[in-house]
Amino acid sequence: MAPRRARIAFSDSAAKQLEELSENAVHALDRTLVAISVNPEIGDPIPGPDTQPALRQYADEIEDIRVLYFITALRTVVVVAYIEV
Repeated sequence: MAPRRARIAFSDSAAKQLEELSENAVHALDRTLVAISVNPEIGDPIPGPDTQPALRQYADEIEDIRVLYFITALRTVVVVAYIEV
């Protein structure tokens, strides 16, 4: 049996960003979120205070997008922001 994918949720600010994305950017974000949901540890920890949950970033060079997120104790990935690079 394959491992369960992480659930993806958006912070209020990230949800607001969705409204302003182009269709191409939404497709790129979707593909990036699939990669994160399959392996939430794929991103690199962002240095900062030793608080939990730790903020992480994942940059998809093919899609030219960077996602900032954290993983909850129940393995939900909460997207904080995303940036087209």
